[in-house]
Amino acid sequence: MQKLSVLVWVRLVRVFQKLQKRSMKNLNDLGLTPSEFDILAQAGTHEGASQQQLADLLLVTKGNICQQLDHMEQNGLICRTQDGRLNRIFLTEAGRNLFQTVTPLQEDFLHKLFEPLTDTEQRQLYAILKKLDHSFRAAEALQKKR
Repeated sequence: MQKLSVLVWVRLVRVFQKLQKRSMKNLNDLGLTPSEFDILAQAGTHEGASQQQLADLLLVTKGNICQQLDHMEQNGLICRTQDGRLNRIFLTEAGRNLFQTVTPLQEDFLHKLFEPLTDTEQRQLYAILKKLDHSFRAAEALQKKR
């Protein structure tokens, strides 16, 4: 019999592949990448955040986000305003409308996905995934030290 950890891993891979495929379809249909959707969500929630604050919220470096913000600004989804030495990020009307269009699609998909789970099971799943995420980060940090 295979080790349970291998079976769990295979099942996780399958579930996340399906989740990614469906989520990507919703985003692609609207011309968005996952990172652009994430930026729209964070910029809308934290209106006027600096580029550095936005990078921190997205768990990326400021350098990694600049090119993405340039692209989104060219497409009229966000605007940047200079505030002293900081660039502040705001959603444009087009960006806000796009975010308000895609969010219900993603929420509807997620609701259907998690509908079979009770609230308790969803909380347990969240806790387990959070533990796995921390474990993964610890393993990455350890690997970098070698």
